[in-house]
Parts: sequence; structure tokens; C-alpha cells
Amino acid sequence: MVDFTVGIPTYNGENRLPEVLERLRSQTDTEHFSWEIIVVDNNSRDNTAKVVREYQANWPTSSVLRYSFEAEQGAAFARQRAVEEASGTFIGFLDDDNLPSANWVAAAYAFGQAHPKVGAYGSQIHGQFETEPPEYLKKFACFLAIIERGSQAYRYEPKKKLLPPGAGLVVRKHAWRENVPRRLVLNHKGKEAGLASEDLEALLHIQQAGWEIWYNPDMCVYHQIPRWRLERDHLISLVRCVGLSRHRLRMLRIKAWQRPFAFPVYLLNDLRRLMLHLIKHRSTLKSDLIADCEMELLCSSLVSPFYLWRKQYLDIQHYDYLRAKWLCLAMLRIS
Repeated sequence: MVDFTVGIPTYNGENRLPEVLERLRSQTDTEHFSWEIIVVDNNSRDNTAKVVREYQANWPTSSVLRYSFEAEQGAAFARQRAVEEASGTFIGFLDDDNLPSANWVAAAYAFGQAHPKVGAYGSQIHGQFETEPPEYLKKFACFLAIIERGSQAYRYEPKKKLLPPGAGLVVRKHAWRENVPRRLVLNHKGKEAGLASEDLEALLHIQQAGWEIWYNPDMCVYHQIPRWRLERDHLISLVRCVGLSRHRLRMLRIKAWQRPFAFPVYLLNDLRRLMLHLIKHRSTLKSDLIADCEMELLCSSLVSPFYLWRKQYLDIQHYDYLRAKWLCLAMLRIS
């Protein structure tokens, strides 16, 4: 048994992993507790395994560097593998493009020790951009896992419907293992599958079991964001995946007996918001990226319950969403 585990899910991460591992090699203030690192190779086709072996050969004795392989593609499966193999009481997740500050591990362990009711807690995450970010970035910061919510720690209250992302997240191992299903509904094999937010689904299971979820600004992470993640097509695809996953998160937040009544309310409200958005931005959608992304989010949220149902039971593919989206918009324009 160790006190803290760092889990790093990675896919084809041979070029990104070294900088993350270098940051972890030089962590400070870790002498008073034991910790380990598990790199979860999520079916990579590059030299990820070789990179980890090379680091293992001269890794410092202050921590342990381990390698694990997860053949089933997808972030949710890689995180689950890390949970199953972790020896630590707490598990901190870093993506292979997340660079932790020098005291991230120490700050993460200290926070968990000081808060016995906490089941999970997120980091303060700053963007580290390949190119100068555009002015509209603030509108999309949360979609890019940029979390800058002040210098004071606070609890995420369930009624506010706000949770931290999986990047830089720390969970109490037994809170996850006792409450998070081994296979989540929002499992996916990447954005081409049309889904996202599997990290929020896991957190909702933990929160609804009575555990507290917190924001800890003392845990600081720098998220490397390449140029292509700021391009129009990627942002549209990103918000679409978030919207298509929204129905699952909405239903998890309420009791089972409330869901039949909440479903039509959500549906009508999404339809109302979409109609108002079309009226307001009809002539500027293609020239206004923010308006276009907001429309994509509203459309995909409206389609979400039907998309998830058909995907779960009929194994449909991504083009079914596009068909439903354009049918929906055509009907609104006719009306």
C-alpha cells in the first residue's frame, strides 16, 4: 500500500509523456508520504511503452513508476484500469498533456488528508497555448478543461450543477470503487464516437453517494493546447460531443421517479432556447463562431436523449446525429 497514486492515461503519448514524467520526477515536499505513478497505455501504436521503460531504468527511489496496458480504447477505460491497479488511498489523474506544478502531488495528498468527507477534488488548470489564443477563448475555456475559479478552495454544491473535469482530478479510491460502475454509459473511443463527459458521469456517481466534491486551487496544472484545438471544426465537434452526452448527466442528477416528468421539461426548454437562438443569430451563424458553437450545443442537447437511446440499443453511428440535427432545424425554419 502507498498513500498516493498518479494515474496517467495515454494514447500514442511517446512525444508528450516525457515532459509530464520530468515534472513528476522533480516533485517537492513528498518525503512524508509514499507515492507511485502508473502510466496506462491505452492501446498505443507508437513507442509509449519504450519511453516508460527507459524512464523506469533510472527513476528515483522516492516514488515508483509503473506501466499498465489497457486494450479497450477510451479515456474511461484507461482511468478505470488505473483505479483497479492503484495502491494509493488517493488517485490523481493527469492526462499526457497536463503539466503539474512542482508541488502538485504534495498539495493533492495534503488536501485529501485534511478533508475526510471529500470523494474527489479538481485542480486549478491554466492553458499553455502553442499559439496566441483568440479573444473568444473565454467562452470555450471550460470545454478545453481550463479551470480558473479563484484562489480559494470551495465545495461544488450539487444544486449548482458544476463539477471539475477529469484532467488534474483526484479521487478517493474507495469512493470510486464503491460507487462508479466499471462501464459508464458515456464510454467512448474518442470524439469520433460522438460522446464526451465520462469524467462528469463518474463524479456524479460519487457525489450522489454522499461524498463531497471540491475545487483545490493549490493543485496547479498547465494544460498544453496545440493550435488545432482552437480551430473551428474542432470546437464545433467538441461542443457537439458535450451536448450529445448531456441527457445522461441530467438524468443522473435527479431521482429515478422524477425522470419521466423532467424529460419533457428539458426537451421543451431546449427547443425554446434553440428557436430563440435561431431567431437572434440566423444571419450570422456561419460568420460568428461563438453563435455557431452555441447552436451546435443546443441542437445536440435537444437530440441527446434520442441519440443516446439509439446508440445504446441499436448501435448507430455518428451520421444519425447529423441527420436528426438537420431535420430538427428544417422543421424549425418551416414553422
